[in-house]
Amino acid sequence: MQLQRTFAAAVTGVLCTALLMPSATHAQRRKKDEKTPPAAASPAKDTTARPNGPMRPAGQPKPQPKKFADVINASAVADSGMFNIYKQDDRFFAEIPDALLGRDLLVVSRISKSAAGLRARMMGFAGDQINETVIRFEKGPNNRVFLKNISFAERSKDSTQPMFNSVTNSNIQPIVASFDVKAFSKNGKGSVVDLTDYIAGDNDILFFDNSVKGTLKLGGAQPDKSYINDVKSYPENIEIKTVKTYAKQGSSPMPGMPPQGGGFATVELNSSIVLLPAVPMEPRYFDPRVGYFATSLTDFDADPQGVKKLTMITRWRLEPKAEDMEKFRAGELVEPKKPIIFYIDPATPVKWRKYLIQGVNDWQGAFEQAGFKNAIYARMAPTPAEDSTWSLEDARYSAIVYKPSDVPNASGPHVHDPRSGEILESHINWYHNVMSLLRNWYIIQAAPNDERARKMQFDDELMGELIRFVSSHEVGHTLGLRHNFGSSSTYPVEKLRDKNWVKEHGHAASIMDYARFNYVAQPGDGISGADLYPRINYYDKWAIEWGYKNIPGTNADTEKATLNKWVINRLQDKRYWFGTETNPDDPRSQNEDLGDNAMKASEYGIKNLQRILPNLQAWTRTENEGYSNLATMYQELLGQFGRYNGHVAKNIAGIYETPKTVEQSGAVYEHVSKATQQEALKFLNAQLFTTPTWLLNKDILERIGGNAPSLILGQQERVLGRLLSTNTFVKLLNNEAVNPAAYKAVDYANDLKRGIFSEIYAGKSVDIYRRNLQKSYVTQLSKLITAPETSNNPLAMMMGSSPNPLTSDAASIARAQLTTLRSEVRSAAAAAPDQMTRFHLQDLSERIGQALNPKG
Repeated sequence: MQLQRTFAAAVTGVLCTALLMPSATHAQRRKKDEKTPPAAASPAKDTTARPNGPMRPAGQPKPQPKKFADVINASAVADSGMFNIYKQDDRFFAEIPDALLGRDLLVVSRISKSAAGLRARMMGFAGDQINETVIRFEKGPNNRVFLKNISFAERSKDSTQPMFNSVTNSNIQPIVASFDVKAFSKNGKGSVVDLTDYIAGDNDILFFDNSVKGTLKLGGAQPDKSYINDVKSYPENIEIKTVKTYAKQGSSPMPGMPPQGGGFATVELNSSIVLLPAVPMEPRYFDPRVGYFATSLTDFDADPQGVKKLTMITRWRLEPKAEDMEKFRAGELVEPKKPIIFYIDPATPVKWRKYLIQGVNDWQGAFEQAGFKNAIYARMAPTPAEDSTWSLEDARYSAIVYKPSDVPNASGPHVHDPRSGEILESHINWYHNVMSLLRNWYIIQAAPNDERARKMQFDDELMGELIRFVSSHEVGHTLGLRHNFGSSSTYPVEKLRDKNWVKEHGHAASIMDYARFNYVAQPGDGISGADLYPRINYYDKWAIEWGYKNIPGTNADTEKATLNKWVINRLQDKRYWFGTETNPDDPRSQNEDLGDNAMKASEYGIKNLQRILPNLQAWTRTENEGYSNLATMYQELLGQFGRYNGHVAKNIAGIYETPKTVEQSGAVYEHVSKATQQEALKFLNAQLFTTPTWLLNKDILERIGGNAPSLILGQQERVLGRLLSTNTFVKLLNNEAVNPAAYKAVDYANDLKRGIFSEIYAGKSVDIYRRNLQKSYVTQLSKLITAPETSNNPLAMMMGSSPNPLTSDAASIARAQLTTLRSEVRSAAAAAPDQMTRFHLQDLSERIGQALNPKG
């Protein structure tokens, strides 16, 4: 989830942040077998020595393993664990037990210490994850051990069936490295290999994923400027710490000019090799009616007459202890075998630590609904004196990592087992400057109802409370939850002004929505403080119950019927509805909105903005400083006004999407009613297209600068582009083809034109703001009778470009509108009440003529 208002997310969900996917925090991480963009500069060739590669040069003698004592002598420093690690004469040897050959190992790599100036938006900070993959060590011929990069895109589990062999034979995993067996273990049940050259070299298994390297503009590693810091072994993981120096590609100051800058970037990297469970966790299959991140594979056994894509939710392995199973079955709360623990980065400022901890602990109530107590909590990371082996980069530990960054965001990604969806750990990214984002939001959305928000420097208590809610949101992503942009639409707008109702129910049913603060509440309603903030609520507790409650005696296949019944029963109460963050057409699923009617909610929001604007100078005043704060908050106010209009505009040609199973009645897809669409257009004509002159505060513009007509036109064009898009007309036309009560595309076009050109029908003057709007309308409408340049571009089509209007009735309607409008503006120009209005109308007539009859 991102806190930033662009989105996205994240490894699993990206504020995401706050609140970042995509993006954990959160888009799903790219699989290793998918193509990735090349690095900015070609990396140096892998310097790893492989004298015993699969194709040994003819005549080269086959190396024979030596005695253990001849390879690992008394001077070696030994570290026992998953693999015994021996450091001898600056070389690192691993003793790989035969029992772990063929076992799946998860490799997670992070930046421990980042290079100065190594930044690319939200990437390049200490603690950032730079790679994730699964590997296996396997015995090869000629006394070698192979390292394989493992993909789980396809599977067949039933080894008794012919399909198992077919799938296996068609999916040999790539060998990415090979190592000579230097010696066998003393007990004969393991192999000693030299990892030094592989760790000292450059590869995309232990270090940067190529796509991340490209984002950071890193080229090849420099062996003479790099070294191995340490390799440590623990019972279920290996931690490798290296210092790597990379060539850095500079940026081009202008297109066509050679890059400048360059040089080198030195980073400290930590690579964790973690043993995955021998028996993967029993998965739980994805259901689009409950918002979880998911991982997928193609299963050749699931469908006897074809293949089936299995999608599994990502979740932690929470299981009752064996001795508590009877209590659990009886409905008594029990503690899980292994709770979810988040550690707070020691770099976190002391005054914010308790609020981050509270944000984690607030989820305990949700897990109680799933049958577990004390299932999740946060604590400070141990000091070196308390635990010298603890490390923030260690993939065994989950943490909230505090980053000294000016990025105004937070994100909650997680690392999961691709075989089952089991979440193994999470490092929540907490960027220092997220506080400026929280402050700006709260001033613009809550200042009319909370006097604490009427200044640029919040008290620590208020900022701490805001940090707490963002912490909870990000933790939700790390538990597997996606954004639920539909939750706020399940609450009646007028109830959001009822003090007692809000205190009981909050202003949105889920903290996983982007329902920041209650901007509907009006001064005098008595709603303030915590009742303005989001909270872990109805949907969140239900989603945790659905995802984490154990159903004894079942597996992923046999529990489906029970889970389906749970969902059907819950959805009788609309507060438990999930609205995805990815639907471009459903007006119920929008970020930053509130309530079940965007027109009513936005009208209340605009009233509050009109209260804020005259006070901005006083609230942003800072002694001995200029007007940068005023400029920032004025832009925030304009942005909030734009969001309100965007919420309304999505109702026009909107399509509700309500996923259902066959056991549920009713339609999955329904078009927004004609009455609601007309209500939306009426709102836009009144609040946006009728010039919102209240936005143009002369005192503010004199201090921060700004072109008043351009400010207004910018607001209007963003909405006008949607209203006059090919997609909008195509959806209207498709609906009227099957629905006699639909809002007909021609009627819609006429209603929009009458609102925007009301002056010419009334014989009134057209001021500069409306002249700009009318010119923009003609420009946008003219696009509908012209084939788009990208109509045949596959890449543009993949990114969701608008369809060619000439292949639909959209072009016919646009041409008819332009033809009629040309006649109307010609008549109006002849009787224009002033010279500028006449010039404008004459110009419009000429523009329309050129659009209708372009010169070849």
